[in-house]
Amino acid sequence: MTQKPGASVTGSETGFAVRAPLASQVWLCLFDAKEGEQRLPMQRGGDGVWHLTVPGNLAGARYGYRADGEWAPWHGRWFDAAKLLVDPYAIELDRRFVQHPSLAEHGVDTAMLVPRAIVQPALAEVPREAPGFAPGGLIYELNVRGFTLLHPDVPEPQRGTIAALAHPSIIAHLQKLRVSAVELMPIVAWIDERHLPPLGLVNAWGYNPVAPMALDPGICPGGVAELRAAVAALHAAGIGVILDIVLNHTGESDIHGGVLALRGLDNAAYAHAGDGRLINDTGCGNTLDFADPHVRKLALATLRHFVAHAGVDGFRFDLAPVLARGPGFSPDAPIFAEIAADPLLADRVMIAEPWDIGPGGYQLGRFPPNWLEWNDRFRDDVRRFWRGEGEEGIGTLATRLAGSADIFGEQACRSVNFLAAHDGFTLADTVAYAHRHNLANGEDNRDGHGENHSWNCGIEGPTDDAQVLARRAGDIRALLGTLFASTGTILLTAGDEFGRSQQGNNNAYCQDSTIGWVDWAGRDTALEDYVADLAARRAEQGGAASFAQFPRAGAWARGDGAMMEVSDWEDPENGTLAYRSLEALRPRVFCIDRPARHARLGAAG
Repeated sequence: MTQKPGASVTGSETGFAVRAPLASQVWLCLFDAKEGEQRLPMQRGGDGVWHLTVPGNLAGARYGYRADGEWAPWHGRWFDAAKLLVDPYAIELDRRFVQHPSLAEHGVDTAMLVPRAIVQPALAEVPREAPGFAPGGLIYELNVRGFTLLHPDVPEPQRGTIAALAHPSIIAHLQKLRVSAVELMPIVAWIDERHLPPLGLVNAWGYNPVAPMALDPGICPGGVAELRAAVAALHAAGIGVILDIVLNHTGESDIHGGVLALRGLDNAAYAHAGDGRLINDTGCGNTLDFADPHVRKLALATLRHFVAHAGVDGFRFDLAPVLARGPGFSPDAPIFAEIAADPLLADRVMIAEPWDIGPGGYQLGRFPPNWLEWNDRFRDDVRRFWRGEGEEGIGTLATRLAGSADIFGEQACRSVNFLAAHDGFTLADTVAYAHRHNLANGEDNRDGHGENHSWNCGIEGPTDDAQVLARRAGDIRALLGTLFASTGTILLTAGDEFGRSQQGNNNAYCQDSTIGWVDWAGRDTALEDYVADLAARRAEQGGAASFAQFPRAGAWARGDGAMMEVSDWEDPENGTLAYRSLEALRPRVFCIDRPARHARLGAAG
């Protein structure tokens, strides 16, 4: 039988195939509760792929690999037959990853630690449908566990899982906000960074995966079927599903990290400098090498899997410049053409986080014309405006509101506008903290962004001062009004619609605690209703109103109604702006007044 990568069942046979071109021997390891581990030698085939066909339908069986060869980490050889290795093409695992020093110790067996992949029967494909999300809508970013764990209406066994997203109370909340698509922070199996267990902390966000298709058993214990059911329920409610996916690195970390999968099979999948050092354009210890066609093949298989077998509508790519490095970023990188040519992927929504920490890593505006891009310039400039910084005048704000043509040109707007995301202060903390408060992360408050363009009205953190609270409430509403008035796709992070706080922590990736969980019981329902009203007004005005198509003259005005003059745009002290569209069928109007801390969005009278 012809064997594709991973494990595949065909009739009365089960085939296994794994790439390990420099290994001297690879074994398939089958695990049975009674007999323990059975090691079966595999045969080397073409292109460095090892394969084996086993009689019988082994659907449900647990398996992994072991590979032998040279152990010379400084020269890119990590072969150690004592290490159980996860199939890079695994779809389901029998347990979560656990960080332990033995993962990096040569000759120490790790079979009792490392998850075993589960052989899957042939998965049914979901009916082919157009994406349930179109650019211009509202994306709602959420961490599955943190979003659902404290929800009082979700049955306790479902809390913290993908299944909770299909609960009527969750869907009702999303519909109240007119959410176009949820964006799920990583849901594939990840491992904690090495420094976290000694601190009593865990990775709560999931941006440290090992096998890109294997759903995390803690987040999605029902496997692909659970994800498919949740996607179907959201689709039935008119809500699309976008997966935040990490293809830029794996949790095997730097040279001191563990041997879990690719490192022990095909370390060439990671980018290396000329002297053999791992390139670290991700800040996570390693970088997957997208100049390698085998890496791109794995990435494309991952995207296809989630579209074909779960019906997702698109993907948000973490540290997306890595996809186009070889080693330098290129907007003409092969992965873009390969995605565009793939019949399953060509119509999906693709969203780039357009920066990494490598050389030339900031690439906002340089992704393909059909990709959306997170626009941190919108976040920073809008925050600066409402903070009252003089240099961020009304002209800069108008440019951001109108779709950031200075970045994206006059093409259809590709900007994803946001004021807060998982990484950084929450929206409520933006107006309550001038400085990060990350001591709970165990790094002496050194981690997280140092400059957040935030403010605290003179009192840092929680307060009972009614005047300060009123000022913060007004500032939050002004920020949100600006977001919902903007041209392009807008993004709201879960809980920001009702005042979620992380106690000033702007890097809560390791806070699987009340710092990181959404507090449903303590939510500000008045603010929630305000956001729902903004969403309704935006929908009435056609969603992503294309303000950018109107020239400044004839469309923009000062707050007193007079048309904007050149001096008004250039005056940093000018803090008022009004807009009225010229479209008779869909009149739109908004007014921004910085001195009065006010932003209003509505239909023209």
